[in-house]
This record gives sequence, C-alpha cells and structure tokens, in this order.
Amino acid sequence: LLLLLALILLAATAEAGKSKKEKAKKDGSKCEDWRWGPCVPNSKDCGLGYREGTCKDESKKLKCKIPCNWKKKFGADCKYKFESWGGCSAQTGVKTRSGILKKALYNAQCEEIVYVTKPCSSKMKSKSKAKKGKGKD
Repeated sequence: LLLLLALILLAATAEAGKSKKEKAKKDGSKCEDWRWGPCVPNSKDCGLGYREGTCKDESKKLKCKIPCNWKKKFGADCKYKFESWGGCSAQTGVKTRSGILKKALYNAQCEEIVYVTKPCSSKMKSKSKAKKGKGKD
C-alpha cells in the first residue's frame, strides 16, 4: 500500500513538471526585439489593462496597471526623480519642481527633464493642525 501511494505521488509530480514545461514552450519566444505599446486601461484612464507587443510576425498582450495618481502628462512608463518643491511664486500662485528621467519602461519615448506645478496653499498646514487638535480631545 505504501509503495502504491509512492507511485501515485511520483506520477502526479511528473505530470506537474510536464505542464510547466509545456507552458514555457507556449509563452517562450525566440524573438528578442520586442516593441511594446503603452498600457491601455480596461476602463477610464487608470487601473488594470493590457499592453500589446510585437516582434516580427509575433504579437503578445501583457497585463499592466496604471496607478490612478500617475502624471498623465508624462505617461505611466516614464519614471522620474523629482527635486523638492520650490518656493511659491506671488505672481502666479503656484510652486514648481523638476524631475530627471530615471527609467523608461517598455521602450517608452520620455522627456529627459519635466516640470510640474501645483497651487500654493497655506491652508493645508492649518487644516492638518486643526485635525490633530481635535483627535487629542
């Protein structure tokens, strides 16, 4: 009975090994020069989606995700290292900071340096202090 159990276990292990090898053959490609398109979300402008790639006469779709707080202006595949926010401009009422390209994913066409702005707000500090004060009571 113990020998029969060992044979069944061995057969199951061999079967699992075969399926992994078969998957590798289906997904594996000899092509090395893949060109990937942008991540296209399934709905709206962020969340889960797919990215299409082509190489010679082959094509693939990969799952991808666009964070919902991404900087649309730069694209989700362009990663930047940003400096600290600059001072508030009294003329425009906005702060500015720059970012230097750190990584371009999936052959994305990215700008080397980008600039972002946001409105100046002194109310944020007073609101956060007010919330902290209420929590202590």
